Order: sequence, then structure tokens, then C-alpha cells
Amino acid sequence: MYTTRFTRRQFLKGVCATAAATAIGPKLMFGNDAHAAGADGDVVVMLFLRGAMDGLNFVVPLGSSDRTYYEAVRPNLNIAASGTYGALPLTYADGSGSDFGLHPSATGLRDLWNAGRVAIVHAAGLTNSASRSHFDAQMAIEQGVARGLNTGWMARAVSTQAGVANASMAALACMPREPVSLNGTTRAITMDSPSDFQLNLGNWAWMKTRSDSPAGLVGMQETLKQLWSGQTALECNGALAETALRVVGAQPYAAVPAGWPTTQIAQELWTVAQSIKFGIGLRYAAVDLGGWDTHDAQGTAGSGYHYYQNKIAELSQALSAFQAELEANGNTGRVTTIVMSEFGRRMRQNAAGGTDHGYGNPMLVMGGAVNGRRLYGQWPGLTGTVIAAANGDLPVTTDYRRVVSEILIRRMGNNNLSTIFPGYSGYTPLGIMQGADMTAAMAPMRASSSAMAATPQQSEQDIAIEQALRARGGSVRDQILRRML
Repeated sequence: MYTTRFTRRQFLKGVCATAAATAIGPKLMFGNDAHAAGADGDVVVMLFLRGAMDGLNFVVPLGSSDRTYYEAVRPNLNIAASGTYGALPLTYADGSGSDFGLHPSATGLRDLWNAGRVAIVHAAGLTNSASRSHFDAQMAIEQGVARGLNTGWMARAVSTQAGVANASMAALACMPREPVSLNGTTRAITMDSPSDFQLNLGNWAWMKTRSDSPAGLVGMQETLKQLWSGQTALECNGALAETALRVVGAQPYAAVPAGWPTTQIAQELWTVAQSIKFGIGLRYAAVDLGGWDTHDAQGTAGSGYHYYQNKIAELSQALSAFQAELEANGNTGRVTTIVMSEFGRRMRQNAAGGTDHGYGNPMLVMGGAVNGRRLYGQWPGLTGTVIAAANGDLPVTTDYRRVVSEILIRRMGNNNLSTIFPGYSGYTPLGIMQGADMTAAMAPMRASSSAMAATPQQSEQDIAIEQALRARGGSVRDQILRRML
């Protein structure tokens, strides 16, 4: 039998490390060199619409045969083809019309489409997983495989991304809890708001030592820094937490300016835009917008209260403001935003005035390097035969990993697809992005646990901290549910 003995100093280190993790939040991991900035390089922003957005009322079918079927199965939920509350027609760059329009509340996105900043991918999703469970589908999308991993695709992208070793903030999640997509990297910071990203001082008077501090009195942050000066796993991770606090605290984050939307998603995108502007090396970012599970009282478009109409307006206004900020700071050419949901919704409306869980859904790609004002992918059409073959859903015809892979290769210079999306094969670009092609490194997924040795570079100390923090924050399923509702 072994007896473990702790010195008083070791005990204090452990207590302080636990207190810091608790005070900062459920997840805080950070890279080694927190002072070197990297302003150059492209940025990928992932906006996840949790709850399964109804894509058929977002990108509305206007073509004759599709329109007839759409109106027949949605007699009370269809978006009008024209009129005051009719769909906003999507026209191509040459002025010709498409057979689709945007929800009438998406005026900001329509303007971005007309400016060539937005592309739409038809019937996207994960082709080898048709789960109608929010939890399972979100997990699969964020992990990049239907099953078998415990790390996220974005975490693996960060771990294989060149040029992030000295970045102050390689990855950022603006939300209360770390998303599954960033599980497994020590280079991600998760914070709901920069103003909240600080230690809970309790009865400690000062975060930092001040010029008017009594002799011999130091601030809490300096005290923790002294405790975490060694090379043990505990001390290294404590130092990472303290470094993250200093980096975020040193940036001149400001409140959203006048004229910006005041919604939570707009505030999160404002934080991302500022973090890009500060030039601290941000390459990957994740934000969430929940509330899309419209089983009842979904609403359409018109005067009065329409739940879905309000959600589309919230999304469109936030993305429009975000893109305008990037344009104003000269960053639009290096930022690509992906907008998607875990799956779409059933073609036919239900008896409660809503829609149930479906499969294929539109995917938006926004940015200055996007070959925009175009529709990509294969539109399967809306006929009884097509829908019946997909159990009443719009089928998936474009794997979302194909879209993300093109962004990673052409914009991020990261072709490590065998690590980022193990098991995914047959990648060819759709032509959505500007940039040079690279030969994609692809390999079949192995069933062994080494498949996820997935966290390339993940050390035992990282795993221990991750497990402790995940235990505190609840199960992954619980975390997904909290963000979705």
C-alpha cells in the first residue's frame, strides 16, 4: 500500500489550481507562448445553429414544381413567393434569377449575397449519419465523424495548423461552455464575455498589485503566478490559466457600439471581430445560436408575432453587423464564416403548427474570399419520390466536411484531412473558396484508440485537466442541451 504525502505548499497549489478552474469557468486551456502575436493568417468562424433550423423556410424554393409540392405539404407554414412578406429572390451575379429566395427577414444576408460575400450549399449534412437525435447529430457534426472519437474536428484542425505555436489566442469559443468541436486542444479559450473572464476574488481585495497597495501585499493573480512556477502537470496548467487571464485582460475589449444588434449572438460575434482585430493570432472561432427546435407554433412571416421570423432576423442582423465590422477593419478577405445546423426539418408541417426533425439543410459560407452569389451542391428537388426515399426528409447530397475541407485547404493551408476528418474520403473542391489547392492527406479511420490519439500533441496533463473540468461541467449531452435551448 502506498501513502501519498503532500507538503503544505503542494496542497496550496492544488487548492489554487482548483479555485482558478472554478472561478474562470468549466474549460480553460491555453498555448505555451502567450505573448507572441500573429496578426496574419486566415480565420475560420463556425456559427452553429443548435436545435435544427428549418432550412426550407430559410432558403425558400420558388421553382414551379418544387413550389407546388412545398405549398402542398406546408399549407400554413410556407413562405409566400412574392408580396410584402414574400421570399427575397436570390439572383446570380449576371442578373439572372435562381429558383430560390431568402426568408423576408433575412435582408442583411440578402444584401451580403448581392455583394458576393455569401454562398449557399444545398442539402448539406453528414452523409453517413441520419440520426434525428439533436445530441447524437450535434456530436457527430462537431466531432467530424458519426462515432468513435472524443475530440472535435476544430480541435484537430488547430493541432495540425501551421503557425499557431506562438499565437496568443489560436482558438476561441464565445459561449458559456466549451463546444464539442474544440474538445481536445490546449490552445482554445472559452469565455462567455471578456468582461467576465476573470478570477472570482471572493474576499481578496485586489486582482493585481496596485501602486497604492500596502507594503508586502500582492494581488491574487501575482500570487498564483508564483505558485505555478514549476514544471509539474499541475503547475504547467495553472500557468496556462494565469497566462490566459493576462492575455485577455491586456486587450482593449469594448462594449458593442451604437447601432450594433444587442442580441447574445451579436455580442459573441463582436468579441470574435475584436479578437481578430487585436492581432493576437486567432485562427479558429466558435459561436452558437440556439432555439431552432420548432416543433410547434413555428410561424412563418408577416405582421404580428412569428417565432421563426424573429430568429431569422436575429441571425441575419448579427451576421450583417459582423461582416461590416470585418470590412471596416480590412479583415474580410481573411475571415470565412460557416453557418450550419445539426440537421434540417421534415418537409411536411405537423399538427402543432411546426416541423419535426429532418435531414438535409442549407449551409452558408460567408467572407471576402468566398466565390459568392452562387448556389453549390446538388439540389435533389422536392417531389414525392425524392422525399419518400429519404423518409419524408430532404436528403443530404453534399457532405459538410467537403465544404469545410475546401476552406481548410484553400484558406488555412491545412490539408491534414486524415487527422481532422478521419474516415472521410473522396474530397474534391466545390469551388466555393478562392485560394490554392493542395493535395489532401486522407486515410481511412482506424477503429483503434490511436484514432484518437486524435489529439495530436495532447499530453497526460491535458487529459487530466480535461477530465476534471468535464466532470465539473456535466456530460457532453447535458452541455449540448443547455446550449441548444
